[in-house]
Amino acid sequence: MPLLKSAVTASALSLVALSLASCGGGSAPSGETAENPYNLQQPGTLRAGTLTDAPPNVFLKDGRFTGFDNDLLTAVAVKLGLKVEFVGTEFSSLLAQVKTGKFDVGSSSISITEARKKTVDFTNTYDFGFLGLDVPQGSSITSFDQLPGKRVVVVQGTVQDDYATRENLNPVRVPDYNAALNQLRSGTADAWITPAEIGEKTAADSGGKVVSVAKQLDPGGIAYAVAPGNDRLRAALDKGIDEVVADGTWAKLQKQYYPSRAIPADFTPGSGSSAS
Repeated sequence: MPLLKSAVTASALSLVALSLASCGGGSAPSGETAENPYNLQQPGTLRAGTLTDAPPNVFLKDGRFTGFDNDLLTAVAVKLGLKVEFVGTEFSSLLAQVKTGKFDVGSSSISITEARKKTVDFTNTYDFGFLGLDVPQGSSITSFDQLPGKRVVVVQGTVQDDYATRENLNPVRVPDYNAALNQLRSGTADAWITPAEIGEKTAADSGGKVVSVAKQLDPGGIAYAVAPGNDRLRAALDKGIDEVVADGTWAKLQKQYYPSRAIPADFTPGSGSSAS
């Protein structure tokens, strides 16, 4: 019996040792292993929540998710030896879905705000953004300071929503960009506050029915969102962003998607340690 007891004890200790080893000494997040160092839902695949209707930033074209943010994320993932699986969602629920683990990362020109930091963690900034103002053809509105008292539409949960609320504009909130555009087309909204690049593209594609009349810099900076505490994934994405800046991919995609947009003199993508 003593020999049997010793054998059982040794086996138990071995199992405990293996368990601790597989968990990195008990300190790694649930799901993180040598085969899955970034605690992804599926090892080797970065599951990204994004939008389908916000060109040129993020959109669906011929069945493929594309746009500046998504193409940049794909290039970053290659640097990390990962592939990306994009899934369409609404912006109003995107950050909560990242927090709860439905997505490994959020990719949707997400502006960093203090309020959003309470829900998700952010990578280093990889882009900047402007608030844009679109109006129907023939509108007398030409600037943001003319919006009080007007019916202004915004996509719910965006920094454009934050701006409209902060300026006491009593905005009409809709779930996506197509719904916002429909408000302008139908005449049920006087103006649409939108990411400037999206607003300019929408106006250019409208055949003159929508006009982009103003824009102003959004000071927050744009980044990818990850679940709180997933520091390994966040650090890996930061490293990948620096690498695509250094190899010229960032600059190439900027020219492809925003050919006429000037880059602010004081903006540096990523950590600033790489030259574009």
